[in-house]
Amino acid sequence: MEFKVKDTTIKIIKGDITQLVADAIVNAAGEDLIMGGGVAGAILRAGGYEIQAECHKLAPIKAGEAVITTGGKLKARYVIHAVGPRWGEGQEEEKLKNAVLNSLRLAEEYKLKSIAFPAISTGIFGCPKEWAAEIMLQTTIEYLHQKDSSLERIIFCLYSQEAYEIWCRKAEKMKTSLSLQKS
Repeated sequence: MEFKVKDTTIKIIKGDITQLVADAIVNAAGEDLIMGGGVAGAILRAGGYEIQAECHKLAPIKAGEAVITTGGKLKARYVIHAVGPRWGEGQEEEKLKNAVLNSLRLAEEYKLKSIAFPAISTGIFGCPKEWAAEIMLQTTIEYLHQKDSSLERIIFCLYSQEAYEIWCRKAEKMKTSLSLQKS
């Protein structure tokens, strides 16, 4: 599924984020930036240890913050490491919004044209997928409405069929309610 917000295409796909051709992919990181399991582990295995080596120099960061490293051996040039909230820790919505916003801002700062997000905080951090989809999509759409963006493509790459269907459903509702133009 895809749609446009101003001049930026938002695309929702099911797949492996480590295989995407994009300027940057987002890692759903922990505060210590140790790339062990989940999305981070997959990025480490596909991209190589040099990504982790750069993370060691940048850690720790707080929930809601984001930093950028090389993409190593990935097809993506960069990895943006964004720390989302752990469910039940408090201020989850604000932290997830900030993780998305800080990732988008870093992409713009580096003059990137494309960025791909996973379902941040929905794995071991325990956040509900429906909740995360709503916040991540809404935050992205609001960001694009508030400014002229250099980003041409924003991709939400979901690993499971369940997450893919949830993101598509949420996007369809937002597209309709915001009268976004279809591409």
